[in-house]
Amino acid sequence: MAVLLLAGQAGPSAVVADGGGRAADALAAFGVNLAVAAAALAVLMGAFFLVGRRLGRHSVVDVAWGTGFALVAVVTVVLSAGYGDPVRTVVASGLATVWGVRLAVHIGSRQRGAEEDPRYAELLARAPGSRDAYALRTVYLLQGALIWAISLPVQAAGYLPGPAAWPLAAGVAVWLLGFLFEAVGDAQLARFKADPANRGRIMDRGLWAWTRHPNYFGDACVWWGLFLMVADSWWGLLTLPAPVAMTLLLTVGSGMRLLERRMRERPGWADYARRTSGFFPLPPRRR
Repeated sequence: MAVLLLAGQAGPSAVVADGGGRAADALAAFGVNLAVAAAALAVLMGAFFLVGRRLGRHSVVDVAWGTGFALVAVVTVVLSAGYGDPVRTVVASGLATVWGVRLAVHIGSRQRGAEEDPRYAELLARAPGSRDAYALRTVYLLQGALIWAISLPVQAAGYLPGPAAWPLAAGVAVWLLGFLFEAVGDAQLARFKADPANRGRIMDRGLWAWTRHPNYFGDACVWWGLFLMVADSWWGLLTLPAPVAMTLLLTVGSGMRLLERRMRERPGWADYARRTSGFFPLPPRRR
């Protein structure tokens, strides 16, 4: 993957001009970026595993999720200096960091005093042998690998030459749409849950009247936006599996599918699901 990505970085004329040295240097630098990002994520996930083991609550890995993306972005900014377009690098890594930190802080504050997430309790109840080893392998290291793969557009942005006017502008616009959907949706849901009068009720106001998962829709848009920032290059297009993977995780993986399976038992859920779009925001249907 790295070879394919960087083989076309400098373009044919640059390769002819310097005997391929620039492309080779970029290839080596990108390989180092990938390796250092992987190592940093392994250390991060190992640290969060120790925290989760100490607390007896492995849902702390959800805080590591956003933190990991921010960590990869910082690694990329540091290691890619002198290779890619600095504007594209800083914008892509900066926006990935903002998204990751906000998500980590939001989930961390939501988890205060909470018990183990039912998803992880159910998963670890089926652990063959040591629960700790199973948790480290299937909860922490697996998510670390996903972070590394999904962050490929951000890592690639550090090694793409400029200028990148239209893809950067389009990417920022899509990122901003997604970030606002996710942040506003989370804030609306938090206010709804904080009101004791809403206990046992279904949130169907604000953005939640247009989609059952405004935060997941926003999350997907964030990563499609980051992908667009590198989409002006054929090898940037090779990172397409990253936003596709994030979207699939949210819609058919551990996101919507597991959440809605638990919500089906709630009074009023069937009516809410009937009149509200599952993912893409659409005007609510009449009751």
